Amino acid sequence: MFKGSMVALVTPFSGGRLNEKKLRELVDFHVREGTMALVPVGTTGESATLDHREHERVLEVVIEQAAKRIQILAGTGSNSTEEAIRLTKTASAMGADGALVITPYYNRPTQEGLVRHYEALARSVSFPMVIYNVPVRTGVNILPETIERLASMEEFVGVKEASGSLSQIIELFDRVGDRLAIYSGDDLLTLPVMSVGGKGVISVSANIVPKMMADLVDEALAGNWENAFLKHQRLVPLHRALGLETNPIPIKTAMGLAGMIDPEMRLPLVPMSEGPRKKLEEVLKNMGLLGKGLS
Repeated sequence: MFKGSMVALVTPFSGGRLNEKKLRELVDFHVREGTMALVPVGTTGESATLDHREHERVLEVVIEQAAKRIQILAGTGSNSTEEAIRLTKTASAMGADGALVITPYYNRPTQEGLVRHYEALARSVSFPMVIYNVPVRTGVNILPETIERLASMEEFVGVKEASGSLSQIIELFDRVGDRLAIYSGDDLLTLPVMSVGGKGVISVSANIVPKMMADLVDEALAGNWENAFLKHQRLVPLHRALGLETNPIPIKTAMGLAGMIDPEMRLPLVPMSEGPRKKLEEVLKNMGLLGKGLS
């Protein structure tokens, strides 16, 4: 249902408040640049520091501005099952195309707890959902055998895999690759994941280089592996630079340097430290991205 280069969309702020005008400009930018889907209010969108009203408003603005020109995969996860159900129902009612549902964080459920969490979602909301596994953020790793237990439920259409383990991802393909789409959740691993059957990426880097990411993924989907590898190589320095500090600090800094947004973040995130910022700036300079704006 979802495939290609999908962007884990940043949430632009100005003076501590959501900058709705800039958010609408970002939606239009991605439509022009060939992004296949927008993924608002996820980790990159600083969902952890948005209150409920703001979370829903970001979704509302993105869905309205997209006007069905591009798919919307809304971030609706929570460490509370009931809250995840509520957010997913809200996204569905607003007109999103699907939901990205992160594994519950902080409370560190067992594998059985994860199954019951997602089962409760599937029973409560008839809506396409992508399971999101990112253990470094959540403190829990949803195992391939656990996802296999959920794969027969038609509400689950895919998995965003950001465990960083290619071995685990390959096992996931073996177990559910014929039933669920599997997406890279790590820009650096996009090409390897797609080479074993991945359907795309939910990308941080695509916030600033959407066309380059879309071209890479399109080449991979078409089986043009030599072209895909060359495009991957050109993006590796950027992917690495955007991992120098906690996401979304580097991507918001990069977009600020490119003149795309005000690089404002909410505490406890703080501006990028001087050394990593200089490295990032050098990469952007070499790629011709400084001051490019939303062109």
